[in-house]
Amino acid sequence: MPAQNPLQSLNLGQFADRFRNEMIPLGSRFCYFCASVALSEEDLREYLDEPVAALPPVIAARLPEIRILLVPYLERGETARTTQADGPMVSTEKPQDSRAVAFGSLLTGAGAVFAFAVKDTEVADYHYRFYRGIAELLAGKTGKDIPPGYAQLLAEELAKGAHGEVDEDSWQRKLELEDKDKKALRPTKAMKAYIRQSFVDTLTLYMHGVCCDIDVETGPRQLPSNLLRRRLKLFKDLYPPPVGYAVFPEDL
Repeated sequence: MPAQNPLQSLNLGQFADRFRNEMIPLGSRFCYFCASVALSEEDLREYLDEPVAALPPVIAARLPEIRILLVPYLERGETARTTQADGPMVSTEKPQDSRAVAFGSLLTGAGAVFAFAVKDTEVADYHYRFYRGIAELLAGKTGKDIPPGYAQLLAEELAKGAHGEVDEDSWQRKLELEDKDKKALRPTKAMKAYIRQSFVDTLTLYMHGVCCDIDVETGPRQLPSNLLRRRLKLFKDLYPPPVGYAVFPEDL
């Protein structure tokens, strides 16, 4: 009987614990480990050095320790031996499309774990998921860490009947709002969910844009460009980019 691949039987939580002592430092907040993935120096620069270097210093200073795991594949782990809280299963073989996931994360007592399936994955998709994970951490689980200025900006947009959002998740949260949510003196549960998701989606776009030359998706649900620029200007003031990086074309 062939020996079982040890990675095949580990969920993300178990994998992170097993290889904790083999993590390679990457600055003061990050460390990483590559498992069964052959990456060149150029790959490591694109996957690790460049996205970390582009983080606004204010954001980087607020992050806990983040362990980055680069693995071949990740597979949904809701089986009899694991739960969703354990994270996905690490796999060296490509899972069925219906069970494959590209990213998994866990919060631990010491910080956070980000796991990325890098086989058959575009670097641009990797960067998006990396910054989305950072934005989720910065917002906090309940959105309590979102700057009041962002909630006020959204309130002004809603009062003017502004259409659209930055990404699909925040667009769906916006569609779920009722008039009572928009007019309540205190944020309702639906409004809090919308504010948090909008913050995460917009901050993801902001950080991704600082790092890379990306195009904003156009379409009927896209936030008007003047309102998007206003949000990005707020983030530029709150989270200035590192020296040598630009937010708007005129900053170059």
